[in-house]
Amino acid sequence: MKLVRTVLAARGHTVLGLAGGETIVELVTNECPDAVLLDIQLPGEDGFALLARLRRTGAVLPPILALTAHAMAGDRERALAAGFDAYLTKPIDVRSFGSTVEGLIRKERDTA
Repeated sequence: MKLVRTVLAARGHTVLGLAGGETIVELVTNECPDAVLLDIQLPGEDGFALLARLRRTGAVLPPILALTAHAMAGDRERALAAGFDAYLTKPIDVRSFGSTVEGLIRKERDTA
């Protein structure tokens, strides 16, 4: 996640790294960040379970992106069907990562 932080910070974004479902749900529902990147492989609770918990809050949510190192056949489709707004694999493509995240943020703002 260090590279993710570096790429987004270089583009002027503030990046918070959180490790824990309760902290993430509290921050996302109370602070309304511009976007959320969830690693699919989280300790304890995977990204799919955490996404479902966020959706159940009923809060207006920003774009939520799945980020994973495990890119198997069908994983992208499963993530999008689960409600992620985008599916990105690690290692990230430094050339396109920042613009992909910013594009989702712009799209969300344009439809709000």
